[in-house]
Amino acid sequence: MAVSGTTEFDVDATPEQVMDAVAAIEELPQRSSAHQSAEVESRHPDGRPHRVRAKVSAAGFKDEEVTDYTWNGLDSVTWVLAESSVQSKQVATYTLTPTDSGTHIKLDLEIGVKVPMPGFVLKRVLKSALDTGSKDFKKYVESR
Repeated sequence: MAVSGTTEFDVDATPEQVMDAVAAIEELPQRSSAHQSAEVESRHPDGRPHRVRAKVSAAGFKDEEVTDYTWNGLDSVTWVLAESSVQSKQVATYTLTPTDSGTHIKLDLEIGVKVPMPGFVLKRVLKSALDTGSKDFKKYVESR
């Protein structure tokens, strides 16, 4: 079973500053309570993270996930699940639009799990992930 959702928010930072915040993978546990650790395993030729390994804990499950990042200049970044023992799917994209006062961000997220989980619990996990990816990320970006 997979669920998806979208949220949009504004940050007081340039698209470049937002992308730099996303690329600060080792600081992921500072902006996401679900992440216990995160490290870059490989990088694209421009130095941006490509493959990331993270230890996460959500909905009572502990997992080690591997995600692959794709960067589209200052317009968007997508990460896709490559390995996980708990998740069957994770696809997320931040799409950035410059504004007069900073950046408008749209976060699209789809998650699925391998383990049996009631739909309402999975939807709660999705809502929590969207909140972390928006509200907590906004605080993180604006505090840098």
